[in-house]
Amino acid sequence: MEKIQQTSLDDFYKEITAKLGKDIESIFPKGLHKEIGHFNVFDIAQTIEKAKSTSEMPYNRRKYYKISLIRGKNRAEYADKVISIQKNALLFATPKVPYHWIPEDLHQSGSFCVFTEDFFMKGKSYNTIENLPIFQPGNIPIFEIEDEMADEIEEIFKKIKTEIISDYIFKYDLIRNYVLELIHYGQKLQPTTKLSTSNDSSLRVVSLFIELLERQFPIEALDQRLQLKTAKDYADRLAVHVNYLNKKLKENIGKTTTEIIADRVIQESKILLKQTNWNISEISYALGFEEIAHFSNFFKKKTSLAPVEFRS
Repeated sequence: MEKIQQTSLDDFYKEITAKLGKDIESIFPKGLHKEIGHFNVFDIAQTIEKAKSTSEMPYNRRKYYKISLIRGKNRAEYADKVISIQKNALLFATPKVPYHWIPEDLHQSGSFCVFTEDFFMKGKSYNTIENLPIFQPGNIPIFEIEDEMADEIEEIFKKIKTEIISDYIFKYDLIRNYVLELIHYGQKLQPTTKLSTSNDSSLRVVSLFIELLERQFPIEALDQRLQLKTAKDYADRLAVHVNYLNKKLKENIGKTTTEIIADRVIQESKILLKQTNWNISEISYALGFEEIAHFSNFFKKKTSLAPVEFRS
């Protein structure tokens, strides 16, 4: 049975070199060490012009991170959202959130960089990139920005492009700082509530709940099945009473445990319905439903469409 397509950086380079008609080594700047988080940076206008295509990579789950400054009219499609950008966008792509980026005019410019989690594990500021608020679960981190901010971000990309071909022995430390600067631009655009660093115990419970929930996703194969399905399942794993968990989630997120779980299952079910050839029964089972009728009723109640109608 077919798995959801996973795109690694190797896959990305094979696709882009095929479009550009180049050897893979030619798109790595001289002296670039691929083992350091596979970091690289590209110019959007040149990539589109040489590829003679305005189409981004198809819907899939990338295994790498990507930060893009995109100047032009575009559309971003997620499983259950469509976001239109009229001018400039700052986009943070993570392995957890599949998306499709569609340019809507020929006047595209900007830059993007790609890297794996290892790129930040080498740094001192964060153990893992997933600790950064911009990459926390529940976000769709794409921001429409004005020309002034886009110009500032473009200058950071210019510094990265200059440094990546330099002979400076500590250039990756410097590049990492530039990338963190890009990340902080995005984090400042997020609502203040997203950036809370409080050590309050209730927020720790909320954070641990979200982490447990997200660990179960993405569903990538039929032998992978949700293990934690109910509010009690999560409360038991966190060693708290289910009423306490509900109370803290309601206070901090505005939804109950059951509502948050349901929202995440719906999000994943939409992805599976759109991106796989699995039948409805297989998707139902993978998402923890014992009967296909239970899944169909659940999906229709949340979306007003039957699963087969959403897929078509």
